[in-house]
Amino acid sequence: MDTKTRNNLIEYLKDFTTESRWVAINSVIANRTNHFTVVLEDLHKPHNANAVLRSCDGFGIQDIHIIENNTEFDSDKQVSMGSHNWLTLNRYNDPINDNIKTCFDTLKSQGYTILATSPHENDQDLSDIAINKKTALVFGTERRGISDRVKNLVDGFVKIPMFGFSESFNISVSAAICLYDLRIRLEQSDVKWNLDNEYQEQLKFNWLRQTIKASDKLIEKYMREKG
Repeated sequence: MDTKTRNNLIEYLKDFTTESRWVAINSVIANRTNHFTVVLEDLHKPHNANAVLRSCDGFGIQDIHIIENNTEFDSDKQVSMGSHNWLTLNRYNDPINDNIKTCFDTLKSQGYTILATSPHENDQDLSDIAINKKTALVFGTERRGISDRVKNLVDGFVKIPMFGFSESFNISVSAAICLYDLRIRLEQSDVKWNLDNEYQEQLKFNWLRQTIKASDKLIEKYMREKG
């Protein structure tokens, strides 16, 4: 579908939703960013994985990268509260190729610095992450954290300062802390963090399709009449 047709469809479809829903869609998209992104490596507990997605949605992080070498991602609507429907999930589950490298190569080509979260690696604190750089944060499995393969390929490590006996936070808690800190600092910066206009329009179209009942039939009707 070309850009003009898609944009015309947005104008057509928005008449089939409520004004409040259309305002909400535009408001949420205006606050979305892919300046920061999240990578999840083989999270085996759906509750934790979906809690991370809920945090991403809440803090306006649009793009999520899910590496499924050993564990298939399972969407739990009760935990994510449907937030997975509003996020762009990029899944890497090729049974032959190196999914970690594929994911990281993709992120590198988009200009991201890749940092793995780990309390056991001696590197920068969360507060030291440079806000002006596009950054991908990698979160590993609940049992053993990030894999050795990830450790060998990332650009660096980040840790959350802790002051108790526990060595680490739950994975969903770690993600929420990181995203809160980064989002607050991003809002206070002069970095241009909004999604580009093309991506915003693409999301508007996708979200309208998800919001409107029988949207595919409405689109077919529109295409027949305009064709």
